[in-house]
Amino acid sequence: MTQSPLYRERAVKTYDHGNTQSASVPVVLEIPITVYVNDTELATLICSPGGHKELAVGFLLSEGLLQDLTDIKDITFNEQDGLLWVETTEPVPQMENFLRRQIASCCGKGRAALYYINDARKLKPVQSSCVFAAGHLLRLIGLLEEGSATFRKTGGVHSAALGDSQGMLVMHEDIGRHNAVDKVMGHAFLNRLNPADKCLLLSGRISSEILIKAAHNGIPVVVSRSAPTFLAVELADEFNITLVGFARGERLTVYSHTERVSM
Repeated sequence: MTQSPLYRERAVKTYDHGNTQSASVPVVLEIPITVYVNDTELATLICSPGGHKELAVGFLLSEGLLQDLTDIKDITFNEQDGLLWVETTEPVPQMENFLRRQIASCCGKGRAALYYINDARKLKPVQSSCVFAAGHLLRLIGLLEEGSATFRKTGGVHSAALGDSQGMLVMHEDIGRHNAVDKVMGHAFLNRLNPADKCLLLSGRISSEILIKAAHNGIPVVVSRSAPTFLAVELADEFNITLVGFARGERLTVYSHTERVSM
């Protein structure tokens, strides 16, 4: 099935070195998806069209609200109204803490972020003995860049993908860095892909939230064309994750657990 475009043409006027002209340019689309779990409204995600089921599942995984594929009884999506329902086989006890954290965010993002990181520190370190050749990681990042068609047209999306020793397995573009990662993670979860020998590929900055998503999903290697934050590096040390930044051309920088990258 052909994926719907993530952008729409828009008539504009441009000014360039004193010259004005009319043109048509692609502009990224942005839609809200409200996620319900067992009839309780959980969150509204602002995202790009497509991959809605994967996005919702990846989001719930990253928040620790799903543990196994058997936790999901049914997923229903009302595209017209942007409503998505996830029905689980059993009640989700972690939802109370999640909802409390979101209420706290109304009082200030810092308080909610602290809650998020402290909660995440209960995660176990990732266990994996996989090793990637530096050259192969650079080839995978090259494939991510080649596949970022919407970014080349609009400059308005981020890219994320999952790779292994053979190549790139799945890729998504989205207006949000976190959304792109959640869509990739949701795909892996729904297709029962073993995370222990996989790497997460990113076009944008590696923040603490992205690193925590990788830890939640058992991904041992995170690679980006861009930079990590210091907190992300510290968490990578703590969660036994290899963090690679500035992977461009023939260069990359390994910030943590260097034993997983052969050079």
